[in-house]
Amino acid sequence: MSSTEAPSPRLHAPLWLLALVTFSGTLAMHIFVPALPIAAKNLGAGMGAMQMTVSLYIFGLAVGQLLYGPMADRFGRRPVLLFGLGLYSAAGLVAALAPDVHALITARLFQAIGGCAGLVLGRSIVRDTAGPQEATRRLALMNLMVTVGPSIAPLVGGALATALGWRSIFYALFALGIVGLLFTWRLLPETGTPGTRLDASVLARNYGQLLRSPAFLGFSIGGGCATTSMYAFIASAPFIFVDQLHRPAHEAGIYLAILVSGVWLGSFLTSHLIQRVRVDSLMIRSNMLSVLSAFVLLGGVVSGHLSVPLVIGTMFLYTVGAGMASPTALTQAISVNPQVIGSASGLYGFTQMAVGALCTALAGMGHRNPALAAALVLAGAGIVAQLSFAVALRHQKKLAGATATTTAP
Repeated sequence: MSSTEAPSPRLHAPLWLLALVTFSGTLAMHIFVPALPIAAKNLGAGMGAMQMTVSLYIFGLAVGQLLYGPMADRFGRRPVLLFGLGLYSAAGLVAALAPDVHALITARLFQAIGGCAGLVLGRSIVRDTAGPQEATRRLALMNLMVTVGPSIAPLVGGALATALGWRSIFYALFALGIVGLLFTWRLLPETGTPGTRLDASVLARNYGQLLRSPAFLGFSIGGGCATTSMYAFIASAPFIFVDQLHRPAHEAGIYLAILVSGVWLGSFLTSHLIQRVRVDSLMIRSNMLSVLSAFVLLGGVVSGHLSVPLVIGTMFLYTVGAGMASPTALTQAISVNPQVIGSASGLYGFTQMAVGALCTALAGMGHRNPALAAALVLAGAGIVAQLSFAVALRHQKKLAGATATTTAP
């Protein structure tokens, strides 16, 4: 067999390492949330300023989703991932040493941009190093490992902040980044084919086609409002539990871990229901569950019946609905134009995170009553999601009808 006919062996990338660099980005968002009230007192900052450390982090994750894919195609997976992990580590150290809230906010933004490298490239490396069937299996295993991060992050963050102070969280993230950086440098080969020219005109044309599509915009905006809007509550939760319900900070971490697990349950239910329920129907019904939960929470706040069981019960159902809506909305969005699935996936991720950042910033304005502000944002986002889905589905049906007409004999 000639050299041109011999199959080239696939490179090996340790799955545990890809999981580590992937969940580092989202871990840094969730782990600091229980410490927000403690850091606010230490820095003399208000609730709104502290919530900016979350909303700008989410925004950094949004921007990174548009940047890293083209950069990795041009310069290679390995150097771009090393750059991201280096930035993530350095920003974590700066955050630990931040003298005031403004320095902390800036450090968190750069920490997010660095951490997003693992989110984007971890899955790309899996696809580079395995065939379609094996890649699906490895991605499923990696996703299982990655989902552990957000679930345990509030517990770890609350424990660290209570025992060692809020700055210990960022020292831990700095150490995690260095570990990921060193193992990536030693163990991860280049799995891509660097050298692809960055064609800005092609990217702009693809994004332009998607942004002019009412169906894509509806699924993307609706998907963000149905899923990442929950970040508005996550950022407000420590102030609700600690300041309004007078619970200790470590309990807030436990409650947040319970709520984040609702997303996992929602994804699990979707994987079973999708065989029996249409994707569009499941998307609408799951978001309706979230909307109803948000309005029950809002009613409890307005009527003066705010309590830990009410918050946990309603928000758990909300996150279950978000977990069910997330894969269905994404599937609908990237199916709008099969010719630009890569661009659609990146733009959908950007929109999702941008909506989450906006909702978090809006909730931060209600510093007098964080529970009321969060409930209003969640209820409003749920309504916007339902309207956006309705618009998208209507245009999708029109497009399908037009296509059927033009292809009919």
